[in-house]
Amino acid sequence: MKKITLPERAHWRDHAKDVGFTFADMHGEPYWDETSAYAFTLEQIETDLEDPSTALHDMCREAVAEIIASERLMEKLAIPEAHRDLVAESWKRDDPEIYGRFDFAYDGQTPAKLLEYNADTPTSLYEGAAFQWQWLEDQLDAGVLPEGTDQFNGIHEALVARFAEVFEKDSDLHFTAVAGNPEDYGTVEAMGWAAREAGLGAHYCDLDKIALSEDGQFLDDEDRRIAVLFKLYPWEDLLRDDYANHIDGSGCLFLEPAWKALLSNKGLLPVLWEMFEGHPNLLPAFFEADLNDTRPGSGASAAAFARAEAQLDAGHVRKPILSREGASVSIFKSGQVVEESKNTDYSEHPRIIQAYAQLPQFDGFHPVVGAWIIGQACAGIGMREDRSRITQDLSRFKPHFIVA
Repeated sequence: MKKITLPERAHWRDHAKDVGFTFADMHGEPYWDETSAYAFTLEQIETDLEDPSTALHDMCREAVAEIIASERLMEKLAIPEAHRDLVAESWKRDDPEIYGRFDFAYDGQTPAKLLEYNADTPTSLYEGAAFQWQWLEDQLDAGVLPEGTDQFNGIHEALVARFAEVFEKDSDLHFTAVAGNPEDYGTVEAMGWAAREAGLGAHYCDLDKIALSEDGQFLDDEDRRIAVLFKLYPWEDLLRDDYANHIDGSGCLFLEPAWKALLSNKGLLPVLWEMFEGHPNLLPAFFEADLNDTRPGSGASAAAFARAEAQLDAGHVRKPILSREGASVSIFKSGQVVEESKNTDYSEHPRIIQAYAQLPQFDGFHPVVGAWIIGQACAGIGMREDRSRITQDLSRFKPHFIVA
């Protein structure tokens, strides 16, 4: 894996405006940045990223079954007791999943290490699926990239196929997000675009305009019944909203399904380590409360912790089980905080401890690989980089290509 300096396309910002990519610059900084790109070999893509991602997703599904069967784990993941049956039943019904994004630390030489799974409301979909593919085609046409250069990016096509697999043609789907957030809207539009290509109806409604009928059905802003709802709104918030009490009787199928609340929770990471300790793509991880629990017979496996203790002492990350854009995350080395997020919005949540995986550094930036799971297989990647070792809201999206 290398970072290669390349000339920008002359009119890419005009193109971004034309296609509605309004968040290409955010907070006075570039978000989309094509002054350079990350180059991979085909073996790195297939052997180090694609195949492990698909295998990890299978492991995550095994973890869901484990968590569903355990009140102890449901409690540790802070799933509200009143809605645990809702989560469990969505799994038992096999409510369909559409997409998710693994975030990996990867240096191109050693196995990719799973940092977290954005399994419920992952963003960066439009720029990953569409805008970076257009970048590749333009740079090939301009001769900037040699003929035969490729990109690991079948995300849009996989989404179309997944929608067609799950829903009958002409089915009506609704899509929603919080109003006024261009990045969220871009993700929702990318999903709606794929649904329309699959022959489905796709209707958008702002989240705050969804209503409840007298007989308990969800309605859009034109009073149409919502039978299927893709919501770019996280389950950890939805399960704590008043509307959560109406989900079970609404007859509405949610995308992502309620069981995805278990995978988008960082409590998944110690569960995976307990189930698959030593897996090359996992990092040792434990619930902080277990490590602080000294009662006999309680807490994390003493043997498992002892095996990982030296690695954790050398460096570990403390994360709330519910957190976004690096909020309330701290990095420790030899017991000392070496970096922490200034955003403390999620500090009240229980935390996990995960062994530290050092991100590579290129030109002062630290890249994270986002591997997209569509259905149950990996379909492409997107690259984000940050000056901080904690990937936060000022990270940049970088295109990538496979060396011919």
